[in-house]
Amino acid sequence: MTEKYEPQEIEQKWQAKWAADGLYKVNEDSPKPKWYALTMFPYTSGDLHIGHWYAMAPSDTYARYKRMMGYNVMHPIGFDAFGLPAENAAIKRGIHPNEWTLKNVVNMRQQLKSMGSIYDWEREVITCLPEYYKWTEWFFLKLYEAGLAYRSKAPVNWCPSCQTVLANEQVVGNGECDRCEGPVVKRDLEQWFFRITNYADELMDHEGLDWPERIKTMQRNWVGRSTGAEIEFGLDVPGVAEKRLKVFTTRPDTVYGVTFMVLAPEHPLVARLTTMEQKDAVEAYAAKTRRLTEIDRLSTEKEKDGVFTGAYVENLLNGEKVPVWIADYVIASYGSGAVMAVPAHDERDFAFAQKYKLPVRVVVSPEDYDGGPIESAYTGEGLMRNSAQFNGQPNTAAFDGICDWMEAQGFGRRTVNYKLRDWLISRQRYWGAPIPMIYCDNCGIVPVPEKDLPVLLPENAEFKPTGESPLKYAEDFVNTTCPKCGGPGKRETDTMDTFMCSSWYYLRYCSPHDTEFAFNPAKTRYWMPVDIYTGGAEHAVMHLFYSRFFTKALRDMGLLEFGEPFTRLFNQGIITSQHAKMSKSRGNVVNPDKYVADIGADAVRAYLMFVGPWELGGDWNDSGIGGISRWFNRVWKLVTETYQPGAPDAEAEAELIRKTHQTIRKVNTDIDKLQFNTMLAALMEYTNYLAPAKEAAKVSAEAWRQAVDGLVLMLAPTAPHLAEELWQQMGQEYSVHNQSFPSWDEALTAEPEITLIVQVNGKLRARIPAPADINECRATDLAMNHERVQEYTAGKEVKTVIYVPGKLLNIVVK
Repeated sequence: MTEKYEPQEIEQKWQAKWAADGLYKVNEDSPKPKWYALTMFPYTSGDLHIGHWYAMAPSDTYARYKRMMGYNVMHPIGFDAFGLPAENAAIKRGIHPNEWTLKNVVNMRQQLKSMGSIYDWEREVITCLPEYYKWTEWFFLKLYEAGLAYRSKAPVNWCPSCQTVLANEQVVGNGECDRCEGPVVKRDLEQWFFRITNYADELMDHEGLDWPERIKTMQRNWVGRSTGAEIEFGLDVPGVAEKRLKVFTTRPDTVYGVTFMVLAPEHPLVARLTTMEQKDAVEAYAAKTRRLTEIDRLSTEKEKDGVFTGAYVENLLNGEKVPVWIADYVIASYGSGAVMAVPAHDERDFAFAQKYKLPVRVVVSPEDYDGGPIESAYTGEGLMRNSAQFNGQPNTAAFDGICDWMEAQGFGRRTVNYKLRDWLISRQRYWGAPIPMIYCDNCGIVPVPEKDLPVLLPENAEFKPTGESPLKYAEDFVNTTCPKCGGPGKRETDTMDTFMCSSWYYLRYCSPHDTEFAFNPAKTRYWMPVDIYTGGAEHAVMHLFYSRFFTKALRDMGLLEFGEPFTRLFNQGIITSQHAKMSKSRGNVVNPDKYVADIGADAVRAYLMFVGPWELGGDWNDSGIGGISRWFNRVWKLVTETYQPGAPDAEAEAELIRKTHQTIRKVNTDIDKLQFNTMLAALMEYTNYLAPAKEAAKVSAEAWRQAVDGLVLMLAPTAPHLAEELWQQMGQEYSVHNQSFPSWDEALTAEPEITLIVQVNGKLRARIPAPADINECRATDLAMNHERVQEYTAGKEVKTVIYVPGKLLNIVVK
């Protein structure tokens, strides 16, 4: 017997050798086909918890498997290093966010290395380093040149706790900040935006992408494409230059049923339309609305209320005067911020009309409608009524007829509307990539010249929870020279949303240290797009959405030759602790380091993959982790103890070969489907088979050697250190990870056949070919579906079944 299995010693030994040998370095010169396997990089929070391992260990296993399958695999890692937590830490601890962040990087890098992953550390990226954010700034300039970046005053999501603006996608739950979970309110600020809406239709199209359907649906719903018409209403108010009010509706067939108009309280026309008599009430209502979140305003449970402005618009189709109200259920940034209210055919409008005793006019009805008052809104199809020349038509036909007539008259047109709004990227914080723009009294807004990048963050910024960027008070940073006229200028003091950094990091991995380009065109052409991307589903309408926009924009600028960054997407589940998301504030973070110290990284990796399907996740429970450790010890003993063959047995050897090829088939199939739990179950079952087979010693030394070789090779992606040590102990050529993954011969997986005798009430009725190891349940199903047997069992009750394994089945019927 060889020495005892000591995982800690083995893991340190092989990690050091792999690093010294550069075993996992990759380049573009390989004759093998490329495979780009990417896991979403971690934020520099300070420590990796067991949830990080749950995301990373299976993806590393899959990348190792593809490498053994003959691919040139790039599986890089880096750190998402800008962001609010670092700045909050600076305020709380009195240290610079750069110091806090880079200290965390050192710790997390060591934790990642302890996992034994195949990361090529020479490709590491850290988004807060100038060599990286120089190019983030460069991309901003490119988007600005392309007309995709612009500055505008707009109502924004403001988190009073974090003292910063949030993108729409960062407002979660019931209008809460996705970081601090505090309430979000609205503020008007000058902000920088990206025109992501230019790509709305493309972002709904996932053709050719192997993505989960739920992610596609979430993205399509976020875009919120709806087809309808833009209808103009006449506006004749003293002092108001606009003579038309435009409204988008998906139901132009109901335009004759409009009995009031509703504007968002923040709509720019409200102040100018409101009469003196209604001014105080309107302003009070608008102020109340600004304290509500969009979630609250749009809630179906909230009672709808509003205030009359005193103004009217004209329905140009029938000449009626329509009162204009404001109500908080209309949002300024959705469509035009105005809604034509048709209470007879919209539940929300109906409730509002009932509350304020506004008219309800039916314009679409079922054939049996008697013309009387209705008790609720009718939203189905029907015949037109109270709609001039369109009366009697099906409303589906009137949809086009009314659109045609409005277009001919010049006060309406067919159009498409989107819920999607432009990406707000300004943040009033220090710890982010500076926005490379300068404000000059003479020249206006002037981009920083590319030769002057990066715009470096000043080291002497003061961190105060004021709600303004600390950069605003860094005079040496703010005061500069206008690159256009040479006069005095001031730098933009907002920084970019950290999602800007992660929208292109997958490109930087292709050439991480290039000083001439953000990404080398030839190398990017070789590696991109990413073949498989794994990470959390929570990024569906943030990181994944933004990355797709970014890639498409760069394609249109001629910087890329493809429009989708990630060919295949897989979302793993979440590992919770005490049935809650792991968080330092909750005190429920599970650190993997102690388990690595006790039983080794390989056991932790395998346990996380064995607990259940990867896509489901679950609550952390270490009660079974010892079982994985014991299994590895059995594998160690099985492989390292000398095999002494006995008298040869052809049937036993054939069975061993069959079990080996069946296991190889199962393991290949399961890893390829990312079904790691069943893959490991198959390896455990194979180990359990090999142990008594070794004791019996009925197979040749060569057959045994092939079986054990297969076991170690199949184990290598999951337990890389253990497999490497066993491979060396077996006297094989270094490294096990440079070997080919085992393949199977389908012919050798087939079970031997027998002829199953089938009787009905003791009389022979059929002879059926069947696998030699067929069990009673399978044998009964096979027999009951046989044509000859059915002649004697059809319409009869089966009383019992008598089965003699491998020989006979007798079906007793009555």
